[in-house]
Amino acid sequence: GCGFSTGYGAAINTAKVTPGSTCAVFGLGGVGLSAVIGCKAAGASRIIAVDINSEKFTKAKALGATDCLNPRDLRKPVQEVIAEMTDGGVDFAIECAGGSEAMRAALECTTVGWGLCTLVGAAVDDQELNVSLTDVLTGRTINGTLFGGWKGLDSIPKLLTDYKNKKFNLDALVTHTLP
Repeated sequence: GCGFSTGYGAAINTAKVTPGSTCAVFGLGGVGLSAVIGCKAAGASRIIAVDINSEKFTKAKALGATDCLNPRDLRKPVQEVIAEMTDGGVDFAIECAGGSEAMRAALECTTVGWGLCTLVGAAVDDQELNVSLTDVLTGRTINGTLFGGWKGLDSIPKLLTDYKNKKFNLDALVTHTLP
């Protein structure tokens, strides 16, 4: 499947997460957990994982998340909490949950001036995203990615080599083994 390559590539290739940066990852399914792995591999100093299922936080922390937030447990919108936690917002937000509410929260939790929001998640029934002109005019950037920006023929062998060289722990994403 494309889950790992999409999430990991969203951080590494599309967002181009930088060492020492702050990140937020929305949605902790296979794609989102892969984005956490990518943020860590890129050297992010803080990775805030966001999901409405708190049971996913243990695995997210094991893969590199430094903080975990469940929007349903908060008294304020998650983007406001993240902005407070980071003194103004994260450098990079990667949205892997799907749906315009999560996408808007991801954009709004990025810092004014240079924050970058990468959209990965998609919801078939939610085809529109209303973006405030202020968010864009104040220096925030929004982009999207497909397959994490990898070119299959050239990139899959590189990913396999990186896996064999233990650049990332792909095995941690395995939840079931079938006969």
